Amino acid sequence: MTTTTESSDRFSAVLARLTEKSVTDHYNPYTHFDWPDSLPENAYWMSPSLLSIHGTELENELTESQKMTLSKWESINFYSMNVHGIRELLNEVIDRIHTRGFEETSEFFHHFIGEENEHMWFFAEFCLRYGGKLYSTLRIKGDSENETDLANFLVFSRILIFEELVDHYNMTMAGDKLLHETIREINRVHHRDESRHIAFGRELVSMLYERARPSMTEEQRGEVESYLKDYIAVILNSFCSSVVYRDAGLGDMAGLRTRVLAHPGRKEAVRRAVRKPMGFFVKQGIFSDNAIPGL
Repeated sequence: MTTTTESSDRFSAVLARLTEKSVTDHYNPYTHFDWPDSLPENAYWMSPSLLSIHGTELENELTESQKMTLSKWESINFYSMNVHGIRELLNEVIDRIHTRGFEETSEFFHHFIGEENEHMWFFAEFCLRYGGKLYSTLRIKGDSENETDLANFLVFSRILIFEELVDHYNMTMAGDKLLHETIREINRVHHRDESRHIAFGRELVSMLYERARPSMTEEQRGEVESYLKDYIAVILNSFCSSVVYRDAGLGDMAGLRTRVLAHPGRKEAVRRAVRKPMGFFVKQGIFSDNAIPGL
């Protein structure tokens, strides 16, 4: 059985390694990317396996041209989600940097904040250059006071979940030769940075759960599990957007979204996207099983 001292020593070692790697891997995003004047319209902007219609009969009903158009607007939606999600997580981390309980992590937080700000910039740049807009997105706020152990655990659990879900998309698109090199490089670079953030997030969430768990009742643990699983479901469902379907010219937006969300094939596809974080939360004893409401 791992002792508190062993856990603390492990956390310190991982934190030091990741902080050093943030320094050695540093790059200038403002000069790194080659931004062509336009991207081809008759091509995929998102991997076909990541489209919201993947696994449904709509995948066969739409023409190749329609799916390419859908991929353009679903990619703009995905990067918009990143912009808004990053802004929210930055606010939470900035609220905690150099505060009681986060003394050891604050140096890494400085790198984290800088990198996430840069990610937000290049995702927004892509959306505005090639889509002419950012889509709006749901904002999910915690309702606990910042200084409580439970609130800290929930905040960094949400951050970890968001990063892991996004990383599934990043890894797929980075390796997809169907996509333009600019798209692949954005996803490749983001995955490289997020691999550090995810490694850090898993260690931090584990430590924060150990802090919060002793004072939690069985009922509270159940509420925490339900809250985080609902958060996962909201993110996954955000990949299906009536506004995106409208921009892609697919007609009955509200009915189409309902149809896609209810399809068993869609549910199977999104569960693959969430497999890694679900496995982590179950292994840590935070989740009792890997079931997600509605999925």
